[in-house]
Amino acid sequence: MVYGYARVSTVGQDLEAQLQQLEANGAQTLFSEKFTGTKMDRPEFTKLLKVLKAGDTLIVTKLDRFARSTVDAITIVKELFTRGVKINVLNMGMIEDTVTGRLILTIFSGFAEFERDMIVERTQEGKAIARQKEGFTEGRPKSFSEKQLNHAVSLLAGNSYTEVSAITGISKSTLIREVRKRKV
Repeated sequence: MVYGYARVSTVGQDLEAQLQQLEANGAQTLFSEKFTGTKMDRPEFTKLLKVLKAGDTLIVTKLDRFARSTVDAITIVKELFTRGVKINVLNMGMIEDTVTGRLILTIFSGFAEFERDMIVERTQEGKAIARQKEGFTEGRPKSFSEKQLNHAVSLLAGNSYTEVSAITGISKSTLIREVRKRKV
């Protein structure tokens, strides 16, 4: 049996391109999830590992789709080789259970881990630079000004949350959060 595994890190990302690639390369059964690769406990990946048996093939689009680090990749691949499972990483090719195959796996997984670490480092550097700018605030910008929130809260004296939400355009949950914040 040929199994395919697709993963994206966030709910906002799309799995479709990976799924199409896996099917185009012969995957008969697909496992997919929207789950960060930094966690080892990925439910669909865990299910997939349980069903793989001798003679099966696992297809992934890229090495970093199923391994968090070089050590993780080597551990997973060795375990699958021990069980007689073949591994096809589409941007690398078949990983052979040979000295050369294991060397190539180690090198490529090392580069994948390096690339991921560089992305994290650049993101942290960007945040540090942004924090130095005057007026910087962490997180998403506020949707409503303090004046708008004050007005909405004052309207709650004679109206329900639903009515104030309809009048002001401020969601009920935002109003509730604002009232709770002011009570503290």
